[in-house]
Amino acid sequence: QVQLVESGGGLVQAGGSLRLSCAASGRRLSINAMGWYRQAPGKQRELVARIRSGGSTMYADSVKGRFTISRDNAKNTVYLQMNSLKPEDTAVYYCNADGYTSDSDLSTYWGQGTQVTVSS
Repeated sequence: QVQLVESGGGLVQAGGSLRLSCAASGRRLSINAMGWYRQAPGKQRELVARIRSGGSTMYADSVKGRFTISRDNAKNTVYLQMNSLKPEDTAVYYCNADGYTSDSDLSTYWGQGTQVTVSS
């Protein structure tokens, strides 16, 4: 019943920037935290950044100083501004959210992913 729709992925040259967006929807949806994960071929999915409802954020060490996560609580939308991109940032990026609806308990939801490719 909860859907997360991602956008903004694409191909970019090293040093360039991309901005990812993810909009969550559902019946009377209430979100506690939203975040971004990524998974490169042959590697385990890893946390990139996360933001709580109060605005606090956390980042993977590999992206600190380059990526910025933000959210619009009224729209249940999370953004990831990615600057100074490196080839090692190449991966499928997944949006996720922890929350609940009028007819569900607290759950974790995932988007289908958006491809980010950084060329050298």
